[in-house]
Amino acid sequence: MSSLYLLHKPYRVLSQFTDRSAAGEKPRATLADIIAVPDIYAAGRLDYDSEGLLLLTDNGQLIHRIADPRHKQPKVYRVQVEGCPGDAALQALRQGVTLKDGQTRPAKARRLATSGLDERDPPLDPKRHPDTQWLEMTLTEGRNRQVRRMLAHVGFPVLRLVRVAIGPWRLDGLAPGEWRRETLHVPRQSTPHPTRSSAKTPRPNRRNGERR
Repeated sequence: MSSLYLLHKPYRVLSQFTDRSAAGEKPRATLADIIAVPDIYAAGRLDYDSEGLLLLTDNGQLIHRIADPRHKQPKVYRVQVEGCPGDAALQALRQGVTLKDGQTRPAKARRLATSGLDERDPPLDPKRHPDTQWLEMTLTEGRNRQVRRMLAHVGFPVLRLVRVAIGPWRLDGLAPGEWRRETLHVPRQSTPHPTRSSAKTPRPNRRNGERR
């Protein structure tokens, strides 16, 4: 049995527990401001300016099975882009596009009528971005900033990116900064699956380290 922590990483928080900023730079928020569980590490990562589901555990084998692209854990993202991608752009994403590091695997891509997400803090400025569209994309690989690069390749810069699922685990019910723990059975050579979930844990107060 292993413990897995599902965390909703907020905007502008590092996917690590320490900030290695250069001397004199303003320190950035880290996972240590959100979750006070010792000896756990992220299985994969999210960019500083991305949001959504991050999985953490102290089980190295579990980290490998979740994060290694060879296991093809599908990752689902809801993405707000500048402009409105047409059918040709969506078809290019579905077929895979050629980036500097090679051809991507085909992705699932579709337009969304609404994101189903709360507004970001701070919100986008509608005066600067009057014409936007939400998409849902599903990838089975994890290159650096891949969703952003794929959408830039087809001409639609990303304004907001939220990961809502990794394999069988979903962001559902977690507000930014909240997390919950699941107990998993991890059989050999198979995908781990949840056997029991604990209650959701409230967000900590970043100013004093206490939960609220």
